[in-house]
Amino acid sequence: MARVQKVLNQFITNYFFTMNATSAWLLTANAKLNSPDLTAVYEKVKADYSFKVYIVEDSCWLVASWPKGSRIAFRLAYSPGDQLVVRKILEKDQNVTLGIHSLVGEYKIVVGLPPSDIPVLRLTTTLKTAAQVLFPYWPRDIIPLGAASSDRLAEGEVKVSQVGTRSGQLYFSLSRPKAGSVLYLQNLTTLAEYNQATETSAGNTVGGRWPEIGFALPPTEKGKPLEAGKTYTLSDACIAFDDQVPGDEPGMIRQYLDLLAAVYLELPRPATTYKNWPETLQEGLTDLTESPGCWTQVDGNHYLNAYVCDYATPPEIMVQLAVLLPLLDYVEWNDSQLEVMKKVKEGLPAFYDDRYQTIMRWHPKMADQMEGEEEHKKPLVMDSWYLHHPLLNLSRLALKGDKVAEKLFLDSLEFAIKVARHFDYRWPVFYKMDTLEVVKAETQPGKGGEKDVPGLYAHVMLQAWELTGNKRYLAESEKAALTLNGLGFDLFYQANNTSFSAGALLRLYKITGKDIYKELSYLCLANVFKNVKLWDCNYGYGRSFPSFFALFPLNDAPYTAVYEEQEVFCAFHDYLRHAEGQDILPSLRLLMAEYIRYLVDRAVFYYPTMLPKEMLSGEVKTGEVDPNLWIALEDIHDGWEQSGEVGQEVYGAGNAFGILPRHYMQVEGEPFMIYTDYPTYGFSAKKHCPAKFKLAGDGRLQCRLMLVKTDKGQMPKFLVMLNGSREGLTGRTTQEGHLEFSIPGDSEVYINWKTK
Repeated sequence: MARVQKVLNQFITNYFFTMNATSAWLLTANAKLNSPDLTAVYEKVKADYSFKVYIVEDSCWLVASWPKGSRIAFRLAYSPGDQLVVRKILEKDQNVTLGIHSLVGEYKIVVGLPPSDIPVLRLTTTLKTAAQVLFPYWPRDIIPLGAASSDRLAEGEVKVSQVGTRSGQLYFSLSRPKAGSVLYLQNLTTLAEYNQATETSAGNTVGGRWPEIGFALPPTEKGKPLEAGKTYTLSDACIAFDDQVPGDEPGMIRQYLDLLAAVYLELPRPATTYKNWPETLQEGLTDLTESPGCWTQVDGNHYLNAYVCDYATPPEIMVQLAVLLPLLDYVEWNDSQLEVMKKVKEGLPAFYDDRYQTIMRWHPKMADQMEGEEEHKKPLVMDSWYLHHPLLNLSRLALKGDKVAEKLFLDSLEFAIKVARHFDYRWPVFYKMDTLEVVKAETQPGKGGEKDVPGLYAHVMLQAWELTGNKRYLAESEKAALTLNGLGFDLFYQANNTSFSAGALLRLYKITGKDIYKELSYLCLANVFKNVKLWDCNYGYGRSFPSFFALFPLNDAPYTAVYEEQEVFCAFHDYLRHAEGQDILPSLRLLMAEYIRYLVDRAVFYYPTMLPKEMLSGEVKTGEVDPNLWIALEDIHDGWEQSGEVGQEVYGAGNAFGILPRHYMQVEGEPFMIYTDYPTYGFSAKKHCPAKFKLAGDGRLQCRLMLVKTDKGQMPKFLVMLNGSREGLTGRTTQEGHLEFSIPGDSEVYINWKTK
């Protein structure tokens, strides 16, 4: 003990009084882990990293050492004031299992060692409780110990940490000694039994302040204990190591994406099921067109409400176009006509205001009726992204030959350019359309404005260039795009706009050949993946719907939202299409395809018809929520909170209309469709001929291929082959008569058939 006290005193001298203050728990833990008397109960060298397990009184630690000697410690078990006792150590394959006795119960720890070439570690801890237990406090589980020859903690920087109920992630680098970088991800899915028993949330459990960082169990503040004699998972962490500390932004972004993909491959992922999107689309189309709560009228024209039964808010051009474009995707896929599209289009010219020579956010004849209860709900106040998003959708219509949309788009461009130059391509949150006076400069003090709007503006200018051939617009696009450089993980304002920005930047790279635009597209996408939820909330109401890989609309949003998710889904499809044949990060191809796969699985649960009525909020901010209406809720919350409190989002109606054309391939005259939950490229099929296409994604992961029965007749006999093989795959016939296959991503698929 005297030697430990000496180490502790030296540490206090070297660190505590010269750097940030820290807790007594860290002081004592660091001193004990640096004691020369410490002996490992297990040690192993893998992938040039050393791993040692220590029992230090009331804690079990795994200390990982970089090849250059720097160390980091992960707490595996904890029993305050106790003396842990190792009962067994069993090594099998890549796993080491430790049985540890404590006063609070029996710990089982599984250390999944990395294979020889990939330094990804998995640490899982379960506890079988000896009694009813409360945990009013739990220390964080990571200590950056520094070099082996020093008791001074490592210096470093946390670059990404969990916000709310997003991924339980921590991305950080150790800068002194310059050891490398770590991506730590808690599999919060496995915490569900703990959360359910204690009525706690898994939100904000991973984070901390350097040097006390990592995961801490949510405290049992409500007095709800763990049951006696029951086994609970207390931690399940996947940890990727890299021996580099990136020296610039592109290097940091590439490292983050690569480490995230490496961890994702080791992360247990929930199974998906096939959802009947053609049926869901028809339900949604019926309710969208026939429900009075979705519509209002102005001057004889019909306009979609933003929310069901929201008659107090004037029609918004963004809402009209956000629904119209997915409807267009559907009718092009189905070679059909929808009367509802004509109704929406007829009302669009009314949004143009000759005084300002631009489209307006609010219908000009109704804007004065707003009461201004929110700072942006005033006639001439523009939310920066709201100008560019409708212009983007108008340009899409224009490029498809719509002359009315083309005129509205081109006539509004000069105003958009004037605004961009006025703000030097760095937009505030709100400004006035007549004077360009800033109404709200920053999202939060010191955080800046809507930082992804330059990318959205760049996308609009690219569309203008494509439509007109005028290089002035291409130059505007480049000017705006370059202002994104240096924003790091603070670029993200709104998920869909950040994703559209990524696509525009990739296109700029392809047009100009300048690598900076490709790197900036990665920057945008890293910001998007920072804001996803790589866990499934299986406690409280969360047991009623899947939520793995859900995406949050804003940096600080407490819920996921259908509209932004649907548009990110479409933007990812578009990005992958433009990336075909390009040298794009493999980690991005993997992550984007997986986001799409899980979105297709869970997006149907935005419809209140799919949810138990008791989880719907009784108080609604805007309009009303009809639980029997196939119009999606805007908001899905943490498992302990009710959802739908924002409203039933009419402008999220594009959900099904975006999914169906992108994931169902039709074969003319045949009683089936081809469905995949990964994106596809190059689909071709003719009657009585084979169908061919290529899958996106990564070959290390599997996706679903379905031959979907579309009538009551007999299905043909199919031959499904991959990557030029002559050996057919064996499928599974579902209860509905579909034929289902599990196939690897990044495959070339060949399907032939004979009608019986």
